[in-house]
Amino acid sequence: MKKIILLFSLFATTLVGCDKEITLELDDSQPKLVIDGSITDQAGPYFVQLSMSTSVNNPTRINGVNNARVIITDQAGVKDSLQLVSNGLYRTQKIKGVEGGTYNLEVLVDQKKYTASASMPQKVNLDSLRINTFPFNGEIRYSVIPVYSDPIMLGNSYRFIQKINDTLDLTFHVFNDNLNNGKVNQRPLRGGDDNLKIKPRDNVFVEMQCISNTSYTYYYSLNLQSGAGPGGGTAPSNPPSNIEGGALGIFSAHTVQRKTVTIR
Repeated sequence: MKKIILLFSLFATTLVGCDKEITLELDDSQPKLVIDGSITDQAGPYFVQLSMSTSVNNPTRINGVNNARVIITDQAGVKDSLQLVSNGLYRTQKIKGVEGGTYNLEVLVDQKKYTASASMPQKVNLDSLRINTFPFNGEIRYSVIPVYSDPIMLGNSYRFIQKINDTLDLTFHVFNDNLNNGKVNQRPLRGGDDNLKIKPRDNVFVEMQCISNTSYTYYYSLNLQSGAGPGGGTAPSNPPSNIEGGALGIFSAHTVQRKTVTIR
């Protein structure tokens, strides 16, 4: 099997943007369509990135797909034909993201259709960011705990994006409530890169996303394959996705909240 590199763009926030390189094993060496799109409860527009997976021997740039027809519809019957911006990036024109809404994605490329459906969970309020200290190898380390109260109803999932000063933490921070249902969160955000340490006077930006269980499974699988999982990670494979038709990637509908804290 031939290794490829996929570029998963983070369109969750205009304040945080980065491409995460993930090395995966595919069943064959043929390029595959990669779909990375999201709808949020923030004001639009929203974006869908279409690209082709590339060989590890090729430059690690996004090979955008510019000849696609991309449509998103919502539960109210609003149909939005996305506009090509550049290099496979498509932008919505009228769709609005709301809590509890369901959104259907249709992508047509070279007479082949790919579909996905995503429902936006209800928002769980991000109350604050708490600074956590702990000893490590004879020094004091810092981490940030997002403070929120998980609802009594089981089945909530969360994703967190962390930015330390001007550096994005590339760890896939995903939580669910299987062990902490109905409780106030006590789990810190700890990056997998030991070189990215939080220090006094650092500004830490955190984005909280309330995501579906499907998105949780997708990002959790990426986290394991990146080497940040238990035991140092798992063997590379295609992460489970909600996209039908043979494409890779994820189509997500999620809420967004942001807060910043200064380490003192």
